[in-house]
Amino acid sequence: MVGAHLARYLLSIGQKVHGTVRWRSNLENIIEIKDSLTLHYCELKDKKNVDDMMEEVRPDTIFHLASQSIVWASFEAPKDTLDNNIGGTVNLLEAVRKFCPQAIFLMAGSSEQFGLVKESECPVNENNPLRPLSPYAISKCATEMLAWQYYSSYGLKTVMTRAFNHSGRFRSPHFAESSFAKQVAERKLGLTIAPIKVGNLEARRDYTHVEDMVKAYWLAANTCSYGEPYVIASGTAYSMRDVLDMLMDEAGIKCDIITDKRRLRPSDVPVLLGNPSKFIGKTGWMPEKDIRDICKDLLEWWTEKLERDMADDERRLEKERIF
Repeated sequence: MVGAHLARYLLSIGQKVHGTVRWRSNLENIIEIKDSLTLHYCELKDKKNVDDMMEEVRPDTIFHLASQSIVWASFEAPKDTLDNNIGGTVNLLEAVRKFCPQAIFLMAGSSEQFGLVKESECPVNENNPLRPLSPYAISKCATEMLAWQYYSSYGLKTVMTRAFNHSGRFRSPHFAESSFAKQVAERKLGLTIAPIKVGNLEARRDYTHVEDMVKAYWLAANTCSYGEPYVIASGTAYSMRDVLDMLMDEAGIKCDIITDKRRLRPSDVPVLLGNPSKFIGKTGWMPEKDIRDICKDLLEWWTEKLERDMADDERRLEKERIF
């Protein structure tokens, strides 16, 4: 999701954009800009693959967004999450050190690094203790420390961001707000009348629109000090119940809900609310969209996607009838 939005933004401001994909990558989110990008098939866990790509491209700025980023999946596959996120980051940093040591390297971290945040600590800033509560969060703490170590040891121009939740079009249904939007759209279109499946609706999250977040990443890479972490957040938290209610309100429907135990994590962060004062002071960034815009965009995107899928199914059935 974020890479697709970042690519669009970078192209809009006149940048030449390279991106990495794998053989199984879904390119649906960049279909209309694909010809404006230079894509490289690269598995970040493959050191030679990364070296070859970096030696060829020698970029000026690197936005490292790639990771296994689904928190609940990290509980199911902790070693794979750690191998993927940490190993891929090491390979990238080593390649930067060898082939383009003057490049700016933005390490996209996560608010999940803060983990067990106490109510009295909110909103959290860069000085708050890190108490990660998932293998994913631990992997992001490790990659941030790697970025700091390569800055300290080799002088690489690493910028570390701790972005709080961000969402919008193209968001995977593995994430709560997008899953809710998909389920609401299905019911609005009359595809089902089953209750909406939910996890922990009391968890509170600080949401930024993805279009604001990618602008923040560009500002961070070009403005922020190297070797320092920066919180990027809206400064307002909403419960997942609030988000679901907003989606139903946007759709003009009311749905029954049911708790799905598979959507509950072994340990969950009760509240994540960020204080972006340091980042705003450094860059002047301010979000232009809010949680309502996120809900509207998610619902519109899922409605369009489901309608397109229904049309494809109808065309397929029509072909079967003809033959």
